[in-house]
Amino acid sequence: MTLQINDTAPDFEADTTQGTIRFHEWGGDGWVVLFSHPKDFTPVCTTELGYMAKIKPEFDKRNVKVLGLSVDPVDAHGRWANDIKETQGTAPNYPIIGDSDYKVSKLYGMLPASVSGDPTKRTAADNLTVRNVFVVGPDKKVKLILVYPMTTGRNFDEVLRVIDSLQLTAKHRVATPVNWKQGDDVIIAGSVSDEEAKKVYPQGWKAPKPYLRIVPQPR
Repeated sequence: MTLQINDTAPDFEADTTQGTIRFHEWGGDGWVVLFSHPKDFTPVCTTELGYMAKIKPEFDKRNVKVLGLSVDPVDAHGRWANDIKETQGTAPNYPIIGDSDYKVSKLYGMLPASVSGDPTKRTAADNLTVRNVFVVGPDKKVKLILVYPMTTGRNFDEVLRVIDSLQLTAKHRVATPVNWKQGDDVIIAGSVSDEEAKKVYPQGWKAPKPYLRIVPQPR
């Protein structure tokens, strides 16, 4: 069954570069970004893991933990980290799952249940579907799923932007418009009646259409 937004993120226990974790327990009461990679020592993923390490403080500010995954053993991740530091300037500063039994990849629908065998004998092309971003909320529900092709590097600045939107809209009954970023105007959620909205926004709102009610971002 395909994992969808608002499904409970499957729990699991896994070995990582920072020890064994139980996913739900490890995430605690914060948010989690789980991003997966088809193979260690691959070029696009090398750039991604290095960039994620550089901007990890931005995730920390938002109470978001970062968790990588690759269908390779943990000891291979350690060797890869040296290459990442050498070429990107920053080594991974977050745990990376060694998913050598494909358990997590299967749980999250990134590989078919029939996959088996030695992961070191598989190529990146064999694992090309393991190229995803999952954002999980404090309620352990999946909030975002992004799936990328092997040849396209992910935009983690966009992931931060989406998290800002998710955290804002979880706290306030608003939605964010196209290309929204912190500080921009927002839209009153459709589930809020005009009567309710008047109590929250006594100063009123801009409404080019009755269903498009624009207000400053709540603080």
